[in-house]
Amino acid sequence: MEKENKPVIGVIGSGSWATALIKILTENDCKVKWWVRKEQDVTHILKYRHNPDYLRAVEIHLDKVAPDSDITNIVKASDWILLVVPAAFAKEALEKLPKDAFKDKKVISAIKGMIPNENLLISDFVEKYYGVKPEDTAVIAGPCHAEEVAMEKQSYLTVASENYNFANELGDMLSSHFIKVHSVEDLYGVEYSAIIKNIIAIACGVAHGLNYGDNFQAVLVSNALQEIERFVNTISPKENRSISATAYLGDLLVTTYSQFSRNRTFGNMIGRGYSVKSAQLEMEMIAEGYYATKCIFDINKKLGLSLPIIEAVYHIVYNKISPLIEFKLLKDNLK
Repeated sequence: MEKENKPVIGVIGSGSWATALIKILTENDCKVKWWVRKEQDVTHILKYRHNPDYLRAVEIHLDKVAPDSDITNIVKASDWILLVVPAAFAKEALEKLPKDAFKDKKVISAIKGMIPNENLLISDFVEKYYGVKPEDTAVIAGPCHAEEVAMEKQSYLTVASENYNFANELGDMLSSHFIKVHSVEDLYGVEYSAIIKNIIAIACGVAHGLNYGDNFQAVLVSNALQEIERFVNTISPKENRSISATAYLGDLLVTTYSQFSRNRTFGNMIGRGYSVKSAQLEMEMIAEGYYATKCIFDINKKLGLSLPIIEAVYHIVYNKISPLIEFKLLKDNLK
């Protein structure tokens, strides 16, 4: 794809992952329109060329990136829309946009969560409220942490879309000397897997906070992969899906083991005795797994699948069951 033919990307969100994705896109000379919610942050970026709150070491190339606090301006000026806000606030962030705001545009989700209360995937949300067809939708998944992107450590992304040509085109725009991209057509499987792995990361964090060792975590993660497989294959059956592939197992592993995982950190705090509210207040970033836990738990009420790890996290964070008690029960359900 020639440089002049590259679509203008409108990035909606100004957290660490949004900043990392802007770094990736500008490595390939993509033009980016960047929605930054706070006007004072826009002023800071224009003056100092970095995000004032996240990944401050990442230089923002203002010849390629145009920040603006007016989301309507961003969407109008963009060909493709990249959503990178926490799922819990996605509806609020987009509420000022007209229902036809995404007409003739492609929408990409880098959000690893669901719309609370409605239990909607982001891809389903933009279809329901903005009329974006599945073939004009893509999802960016890992395994990839923003912090390592900032340091240009070798990283891997998965792009999923029902439109394989779209997935490949987006993959080309994200590839660089430190980013490798794999494209797949499993939009819903990748999206659900990316959501559930955050719940599992909370469980791993709780286990660490309770001083369970590496042996237990290995069993926990292997059982978690089976839960993901049961759920995804039931809610979105697809032939030739390999749950051991990077988009599923790889993303699960990095989120459950990495020091950069905010969901694991959140779980660790709860395991050490923090209340959910106090853990949320102390963290500077949103733990998507907290909201996702209720969404997946509610969906599974209809599916009736055996998901003991997800159920344990739900009981801990929503029913306020003691992590110590809940994990004593959980360990007998693991194989």
